[in-house]
Amino acid sequence: MHTAYIGMGANIPSAVGSPEATLAAAVAQLASLGRVSAKSSLYSTEPVGFVGQPRFVNAVLALETPKAPRELLNELLRIEQIFGRDRSAGIPNGPRTLDLDILLMGDLMVSESGIEIPHPRLAERAFVLVPLNEIAPDVRDPRSAMTVAQLLMRLLAKQRTAADAVVKMDAENWRVGAVDAC
Repeated sequence: MHTAYIGMGANIPSAVGSPEATLAAAVAQLASLGRVSAKSSLYSTEPVGFVGQPRFVNAVLALETPKAPRELLNELLRIEQIFGRDRSAGIPNGPRTLDLDILLMGDLMVSESGIEIPHPRLAERAFVLVPLNEIAPDVRDPRSAMTVAQLLMRLLAKQRTAADAVVKMDAENWRVGAVDAC
C-alpha cells in the first residue's frame, strides 16, 4: 500500500457544475481507488503558462492505494475523462474541467514514458506546494530529500509573489479533514 499525493485542479465548469463542485465530486471517484486519508483546503490560484484563462481551484489529497504507479495514472486519466477532460484536444496548460496529477507516491521514483514521479515541476509550483504543505509538511521528496515544507520555503524565498498567487478559499462542501464523507 502506497500513499499517493494527488494534485487536483479545475478552472472551467464540468457536467457537475463549478470547479469547486467538480473537485468535490472527483474526491468520491478517487476514493474508489483506495482510501482518502487527508485533503487540503481549496485554493484559488493564478494560471501558470497560458495566462489568458480563469483562475484555478486547486487542492491536494492523500490517497492510500494498492495500485502501482502506471495503473494509478491510468485511473486518474479515466476520472478526468468522466468530468469532460480530453487531454489530446486541450491547450497545454490551458483551461480544463479537471486535472489530476500524481505528485508523490511514497518514496518511489519513476521516470518512464508518460509518467514521472515525483512530479517533475513539484518544487516550482506554489499552487501544489501550499496545499500539499497543509496536509503533509514533513513528507520528503525522494529526488531532493527535502521536506514539502522546505521545498515551499525555498520557492517562496525565490518568488515572493508566489504566495499571493495562492489564496485559500472558503467552500461550503469542502472541509479540511472531511475525508469520511468521501
